[in-house]
Amino acid sequence: MKLFKKIIIRAVLVIVILFIGLVIYRIPHVIKKSKTEELVAKIHNTKLVMDDVMGKNLPPDPGMEADKTVQGIDANQNGIRDDVELAIFKEYPNSAKTRAALLQYALALQMEMSQSFLNTEVVIAAIQEASRANICVADTLVPRKSPESAREYSDLEKIDKYIDFVEKKQLNTDERKRFRKEFYKKIGSYNSLPHVCDIDYSLLVN
Repeated sequence: MKLFKKIIIRAVLVIVILFIGLVIYRIPHVIKKSKTEELVAKIHNTKLVMDDVMGKNLPPDPGMEADKTVQGIDANQNGIRDDVELAIFKEYPNSAKTRAALLQYALALQMEMSQSFLNTEVVIAAIQEASRANICVADTLVPRKSPESAREYSDLEKIDKYIDFVEKKQLNTDERKRFRKEFYKKIGSYNSLPHVCDIDYSLLVN
């Protein structure tokens, strides 16, 4: 009987130890999953607001500090890198509609550069927002003649001009170009988001 009890006790201890080991083993995975879900939600919930479009809180020129890190400077904390934000305002001072579309794209590109850690889920969320912003630029600044019509080559050139303007400002150092190249290596398959602009352009007169 005593031997039987010892065997039972040892078996229970082994089970308890294995359970504790499994829990400890799973903790990093659970933490990472929670962090991933938090970052993905933050990416999708980060939107351009009208005050950004109208320049109500423009940042100071960051000067040389802008290029010392991949993330750069975001003094007004609106998610857009300060030097890129100022460049858009300088280039399009009289068109709020153009600024809105380009600022949304710049915001999406900056989200690629500013995550605390990267995995496939986080990368996909950021790229979904960049894709949505890219199409917002096209549909807002170079609208189709009708929803069903194909774009002409001249339209594509105009779209590329807007997109290239933002990307050249955003990816203006070798370090940032390398970062984005590595960023895209983590991508997996994904579904596109509804192509809706953050700003209601009917509220903008120009």
